[in-house]
Amino acid sequence: MKLHLPSGLQRGLAFLIQDDWTPAQACAVVELLDDLREVICSHYQLQIQQYLQDDRTEVTSSTDFTLDDEDLF
Repeated sequence: MKLHLPSGLQRGLAFLIQDDWTPAQACAVVELLDDLREVICSHYQLQIQQYLQDDRTEVTSSTDFTLDDEDLF
């Protein structure tokens, strides 16, 4: 099963999770990650938004979107 991560990464370090976690253990990890995200965003939200906007603008403006007739069918 291939996961589609929010970052878009398809290669790199694998995240291995034990398959015998209890629901309480899984929930604790999710809560930890939520708290970490909240702390980071409370400090860096504006910078993150600007970075993402700049990064997406670069990708969009540097990509040539041309369609051949074959692409339409």
